[in-house]
Amino acid sequence: MFRAKLSQVSLLTDSISTIAELIDEGIFKITKEGLSLTAADRALVAVVDFKISSKAFDEYELDKEQSIGVNIGNLLSVLKRAGGEDKATFKLQDSKLEIILENSSRRRFLIPLIDLSQEEVPPIEQLEFTSKVELKPEILQSGIADAEVVSDSVLFEASREKFSMVAEGDISSSQLELEKGNEALLEIKADGNIRARYPLDYLKKMVKAAKVANSVTLEWGQDYPMKLSFKLEDKLALNFVLAPRVMEE
Repeated sequence: MFRAKLSQVSLLTDSISTIAELIDEGIFKITKEGLSLTAADRALVAVVDFKISSKAFDEYELDKEQSIGVNIGNLLSVLKRAGGEDKATFKLQDSKLEIILENSSRRRFLIPLIDLSQEEVPPIEQLEFTSKVELKPEILQSGIADAEVVSDSVLFEASREKFSMVAEGDISSSQLELEKGNEALLEIKADGNIRARYPLDYLKKMVKAAKVANSVTLEWGQDYPMKLSFKLEDKLALNFVLAPRVMEE
């Protein structure tokens, strides 16, 4: 038996909306701690790591841990039907996920569960990063939007004193810089001068998670995967790991 009630449905809607940009189906693990999903995109360029805590729910009941396969698009379509004042109740029933939206009316949806095998996901927990930057999400959004004007990739660079995002096209370039002490740069750590380039098409999709977070943490290494962490207190964490684009000398 699983039953959970959520007042702030937008937390789940905004998260699943971002996840749907990268994957079309996945296995959700349901535990006493909450719901989680870890999956890689089909090209194995990016990994999604999502957790919504049981603390985010108004009510949360579970008698045994289980895993369910869900079509992400189907789930998102139902969540988008929730209005701003709606409360959502989630139940498992006869190989289906039941979602009830309640406000002035009561609407009931059934989403079929799908049989999915757990695909191999790169061991992201083993990654070791040599730089870490925490900043306000709107700064990252702005840097990505600037970079897209001139290129299809962006170079992230961090030192002990400065963070920058640089994009270069054939004749144009863009650059965003934040120095230590800037109120928008909440934290910066780096073992030297650490640089790596990443594809903008993926970053544009991932940064949509800014809607659910107060800050974003970036961790990367020299020509190494990047971890982007969007977190809302102890309620929700939406993380991504993105493979680098090899830099040409």
